[in-house]
Amino acid sequence: MGQNLQSQDWPYLSRYKEENLRLQNEPKTTNRVVFIGDSITEFWSKEQADFFSNKNYVNRGISGQTSPQILLRFRADVVLLQPKVVIILAGGNDIAGNTGESSLEMILNNIQSMIEIAKANHLSIVLCSLLPANFFYWMPKKQPAKTIIAFNQLLRECANRNNLPFVDYYTALVDDNLGLPPKFSEDGVHPNANGYRIMQPLIEEVVNKLITIA
Repeated sequence: MGQNLQSQDWPYLSRYKEENLRLQNEPKTTNRVVFIGDSITEFWSKEQADFFSNKNYVNRGISGQTSPQILLRFRADVVLLQPKVVIILAGGNDIAGNTGESSLEMILNNIQSMIEIAKANHLSIVLCSLLPANFFYWMPKKQPAKTIIAFNQLLRECANRNNLPFVDYYTALVDDNLGLPPKFSEDGVHPNANGYRIMQPLIEEVVNKLITIA
């Protein structure tokens, strides 16, 4: 009682509601690619706007979100847009504990559910590793580095079980301290333009292959 409607929108379904309706009313494209995730995805459009200038690339990242929130909006923000490919990058904020403590199994279960929804709707799926981080500035007591390594291994195994491409951003970005170095990030968590420029060819190589499959 007493909460406003926005505070009750836990998965933040209102965030892209109008944009989604606009896309659904446009002539259908055969090569739409939806990127779904948290701030790592959301900020990509700001730091490297030219990457998303391709009208077939749709950014559906929301800063701070955890995998259960992303799962709850997966149909509205992915399936109903009828993409050919969905890029899933999620789990970092779960490790931070943004919506409460979660085991790695719980996070993986949410991602597996996204995979199953995407498969049921005949979408091509790309699973991405978490980026390195040895410190969360908003959760300074956390020591995430080794947890991220362990979860990325689970993600890779999940991709293999589901016969999905796995994009390893982690290896391309990590430094000797198991973190995201200053040349790629100002805060040790979110990539800057240089970091996204490292990520871009890794994801594009996989996407381009999926797009060309009849």
